[in-house]
Amino acid sequence: MPKRILQGTVVSDKNDKTVVVEVERRYTHPLFKKTVRRTKKYHAHDEKNVHKIGDKVAIEETAPISRNKRWIVVEQTA
Repeated sequence: MPKRILQGTVVSDKNDKTVVVEVERRYTHPLFKKTVRRTKKYHAHDEKNVHKIGDKVAIEETAPISRNKRWIVVEQTA
């Protein structure tokens, strides 16, 4: 099974080797037919502490690294 890759924005870099990435998904509401925005935060592993708040990054799911971390930062996007 392929690993999921999501794109989001770094909202916290206070932890060592960890960033918190906020990923937004949009979908059409089944009844009202309006576009709805939902956000979710993921803890991702950042080995060299290079990503800062506001960076756009791509994260990939991986085996558990710690209690909360199941994602790893793979690249910085524009």
